[in-house]
Amino acid sequence: MYFFFFFGVSECFLLATMAYDRYVAICSPLHYPVIMNPRTRAKLAAVSWFPGIPMATVQTTWLFSFPFCGSNKVNHFFCDSLPVLRLVCADTALFEVYAILGTILVVMIPCLLILCSYTRIAAAILKIPSAKGKHKAFSTCSSHLLVVSVFYVSSSLTYFRPKSNNSPESKKMLSLCYTVVTPMLNPIIYTLRNNEVKNALGRTFHKTMGVRTAFCRRFEV
Repeated sequence: MYFFFFFGVSECFLLATMAYDRYVAICSPLHYPVIMNPRTRAKLAAVSWFPGIPMATVQTTWLFSFPFCGSNKVNHFFCDSLPVLRLVCADTALFEVYAILGTILVVMIPCLLILCSYTRIAAAILKIPSAKGKHKAFSTCSSHLLVVSVFYVSSSLTYFRPKSNNSPESKKMLSLCYTVVTPMLNPIIYTLRNNEVKNALGRTFHKTMGVRTAFCRRFEV
């Protein structure tokens, strides 16, 4: 549970950091190497990772300080706070308020930073005269926007829906999106924009098809 909270919070802030990186690359391309130097990147990474530590420590410690009684089976495929909270036999109203406020802050602050970055990016793209230039600038952001959309939509539907509409089965399916699907899509989405990766995949595909064709011909003979 601690690492789930820690990495979840870090993911939100890392997505905001990446949005800022896209903003600098498009709005100040000539100054990008100066602004996003190795020292700045290291600081941004540290700032992105740090908020997860206090959030995960407080929430995990507080939740497991409650007494548990009855069933010890968590109706989920990992130790999320809501399924574990259902096993507590004590008043958890204060904890639930803290959890909701903490989740809102963790989700909304990076989300606002992302929206601000892309507002400036959209304004910069509209000023580009050529259609080719606009397409190239937009393609720089497309992979990040896709990952942000999948992550925030699925997590928001999981934690901000009314309890009456939040069945355990639907919550499990939504949780798969940001715990399994999004991490699996990240390397695919980001690397497919790389020409070297595209060329390597193309060569591998053609080589595989060539071997298969040769095998089929030999089998027929």
